[in-house]
Amino acid sequence: MNAVETYDLSKTYKQNKAVDQISFSVPVGAKCGFLGKNGAGKTSTIKMLTGIKKPTSGSFAIMGEEQNFGKRNMAVGYLPDVPAFYDYMTGAEFLDLCGRLCNIPADKRRERVESLLKQVGLDRVKTRIATYSRGMKQRLGIAQAMVNEPALIFMDEPISALDPTGRREVLDIVKNLENTTVVFSTHILSDVEDICDYVLIIEKGTILAQDSMKNLLDKSAKNMLEVILYDAVDRERLKQALAQIDGLTISTLGALYLTVSSEVEILETMSKIVAQALARLDLPCRKFLAHTPSLEEVFQEVLQKGGEAHA
Repeated sequence: MNAVETYDLSKTYKQNKAVDQISFSVPVGAKCGFLGKNGAGKTSTIKMLTGIKKPTSGSFAIMGEEQNFGKRNMAVGYLPDVPAFYDYMTGAEFLDLCGRLCNIPADKRRERVESLLKQVGLDRVKTRIATYSRGMKQRLGIAQAMVNEPALIFMDEPISALDPTGRREVLDIVKNLENTTVVFSTHILSDVEDICDYVLIIEKGTILAQDSMKNLLDKSAKNMLEVILYDAVDRERLKQALAQIDGLTISTLGALYLTVSSEVEILETMSKIVAQALARLDLPCRKFLAHTPSLEEVFQEVLQKGGEAHA
């Protein structure tokens, strides 16, 4: 069973089609990064899936159950991009109110509030929310999204406005959520690469890619080796030696760095060839590895292919 499934889901605002017949699924238990540039359709999609916005057309299911607009779904938690609070309350008072709205009994509610505050690192904070930093408010927002123990949590740009410390704190909380599917939108790709195992990429209201992180990176892997030497003279000696071998393409960048690629040799064979050349020339090597694409490279590649397909 998938945590989320959409079928030709669309959202149109007057003449603007923000989301255009998207169909995708997110596996149960996944930490899913929902990627796209500003205005790509991430927020509109999330608001439909959380029941805040009514789809113009299409349908979707949450935890295997088809959803109807206006029906409250207790299996879903939601953290908006800019969470709002009652600043005169303490964090505990606010979470208690959220628990009441979710019809959690008083005895369980008290225990739940204490547990959540500890989980997000706010259990020792007794001041009013008005005194909270942006990072503290984001952590409180995550706690309110978890009040009803949802199986699925949507987070809309939860880290974009935070400093590096606040971002790390929020990411650690998300990373450590157990037995919970998390879908969070962002344009900070390094953070997604750090904690996510599943990725959706949207552009101009259309899903361009959906797959596990591993599969996306593997599909974009290039038949290329990166080699960095300690000395510019050594780099040149290696370059000249490899240039004598048919089927290899040698590229250089700077004084110490070169790449080796091939259209005919597999990566394993290339590795042996380069390793043998280094040994034969007795050259020390600072770095020698197969090129592994970053999520940034994959993202740009997907956008470029998507643009070509819609040209």
